[in-house]
Amino acid sequence: MTPSEASSGPGAAGLDIPAVTVAPGDTATTSVTVRNDGDIVEAYDLEVVGDCAAWTTVDPPRISLYPGTSQTVTIRLEPPRSPEVRAGETPLGVRILPAEHPESVRVVETTVHVGEFRELRTELTPGRRHGWLRGRYRLAVRNRGNTPVRVGFTPGQAGEELGFAFSPAEPELQPGESVEAGLRVRTGKPVWFGSPVVWPFTVDTAETDEAGDRETARRDAIAVRAPLEAEFVQIPVFPKWLLVVLAALLALLLAWFALVRPVVRSAAEEAAEEAAGEVVQSRPTHTGEQGGQGPGTGPGGGSDARPGDRGTGASPGPGGDGGAADGGAGASGGAGRQSSATIDLQTSAGQTRTGTYRVPAGSVFGITDIVVANFQGDEGTLTITFGDRKITTIALETFRNQDYHWVTPIEIPENETVTVEVTCEKPGTPATGRRARGCHEVLNVSGVLSRTTG
Repeated sequence: MTPSEASSGPGAAGLDIPAVTVAPGDTATTSVTVRNDGDIVEAYDLEVVGDCAAWTTVDPPRISLYPGTSQTVTIRLEPPRSPEVRAGETPLGVRILPAEHPESVRVVETTVHVGEFRELRTELTPGRRHGWLRGRYRLAVRNRGNTPVRVGFTPGQAGEELGFAFSPAEPELQPGESVEAGLRVRTGKPVWFGSPVVWPFTVDTAETDEAGDRETARRDAIAVRAPLEAEFVQIPVFPKWLLVVLAALLALLLAWFALVRPVVRSAAEEAAEEAAGEVVQSRPTHTGEQGGQGPGTGPGGGSDARPGDRGTGASPGPGGDGGAADGGAGASGGAGRQSSATIDLQTSAGQTRTGTYRVPAGSVFGITDIVVANFQGDEGTLTITFGDRKITTIALETFRNQDYHWVTPIEIPENETVTVEVTCEKPGTPATGRRARGCHEVLNVSGVLSRTTG
């Protein structure tokens, strides 16, 4: 960076400045010599013009020369490490304005070669995603270098159980430009039962050359962030509580076949045998009464036996058996019946909505069971109220399915309501793998619905 020195006429400057090479973030200097070939004392103002003016200074910016003398002025270049300073050749000019002879103004020029630097900033969100088979992520990439680049993504996963797809796969970015790429992660097979499976993985972001050689470009990169880390949590298709329910049902079924059914069958067989024995015993007695005892009683005795038989047969009619049957029918007519109601509530993000079920007039609803379903995995709060009584308030993100049971029913009188209130903070992701537009909860209440009497 040795300056070029040339003579000048009155109030004129040197003819040119050597070319300069400078790297962003560094400092480079060059110089220009100004000579006064006039016959009076002259003052010169030096000003940088062109694209380099923002980061170039002249020292000193003003000089005074006697006739026949000269002075060398230093030009200092300090380009910032910023995408705004593009790599390549940039023109630089220095305007020299004589104070006494402004018509002799001169502009000396040169070329500044700005070096390249590369820097990528990447971000992967969210850090964890839940799903049955696949999850979606976003990759935000920003080119903070001063030269255009093509970016490639390299996923990494220990067991290679995951599949990865990027869209776009290799975006091109100008200096200072940002792009958002989609990442879809997919597992090979579902998890039917058990606990959620966590699949950690990484994504390496690097530059590629024109031929797509990612490794060569990675070695040439000046500043590339370390691989990004994230997790895909694969949730089972059937939750844990379903296994408990199935196990309980299987245990009940086995108990039925092993214990209850044999006892019921034995009791039924004994009852059938007793009934058959009574029939066998009653038939000889009836035959004896009609045909036997004739020799001892004569015709009059046979006539007295028949009315006695009729009286014996008539007694069960008005007796206790008939009254018991009427009483049983009356009790059955006054009892309640099993009933259930479902409240299906959909709420937009950031809003609060309520859903209700009203007990019919002339009835009372004794609730023994409620089941709440949050199958999307929404986030927010859910409050259940029976009439004026608040039953519970729970956070949606803490469950997918929740059930409550009472031994003693909670009675709700006629025209009172079962109310569910949902505040939707963040919709979840259903089985489709795409985030829902709003929250969706289902409440089922079960119990005995009885008619009230006046």
